[in-house]
Amino acid sequence: MKLPDKKYIASFDIDAQNTFTPVCPDELPVAEGDQIAGELNAQAQFASLRLASRDAHSTCALWLSDEQNPPLSPIAGHPDLDIRWPAHAIIGTKGFDFIEGLDPAAYDFQIFKGIEPDKHPYGACYHDLKNTLSTGAIEYLRCHGITTVICGGLATDYCVKNTVLQLKAAGFDVILNLAACRGIAPDTVSQAIKEMRDAGVQIISCAAELTE
Repeated sequence: MKLPDKKYIASFDIDAQNTFTPVCPDELPVAEGDQIAGELNAQAQFASLRLASRDAHSTCALWLSDEQNPPLSPIAGHPDLDIRWPAHAIIGTKGFDFIEGLDPAAYDFQIFKGIEPDKHPYGACYHDLKNTLSTGAIEYLRCHGITTVICGGLATDYCVKNTVLQLKAAGFDVILNLAACRGIAPDTVSQAIKEMRDAGVQIISCAAELTE
């Protein structure tokens, strides 16, 4: 793959946290979610900047499921909440931490999303579901002259897809590294990949393709 000069490239690790892996089986585990650090580190070698996003949730979040309100049940009356989820990525817990193999000090810019109790965003570029309240990621990339963003993370069919589409809509060339991602279900992963490809995202199977 022909890439621009390294100074124009950023690598983006999207929600690569224990909460989305079998390390935290009672949260939102994604099969093999703890096995992507090597590919995330590999793709970062092609970039001049490295970004990360993390779900950063509160024990007071209004979207928390309970016996009366099971996971995936709809929420009304809050524009930035859609459905309920089990507790996950609570700040200060193991689930909030990066997966093993990722160094928190390696990142030039980190995004915490979902801190507010009445918000549960999926994409890393905006705090709200309507994509109007910026997290600063797009502005950070633009002010550093970045044109191309290589993405990976968890999960392919949710936060990765939404972040990738947000970056593409903002005008960046976006590359999705499938080996640096894991998804929840084959059907939704397939649909997510189609949506991203249809939007003009370049899909690669692993970081080694970036040298070809």
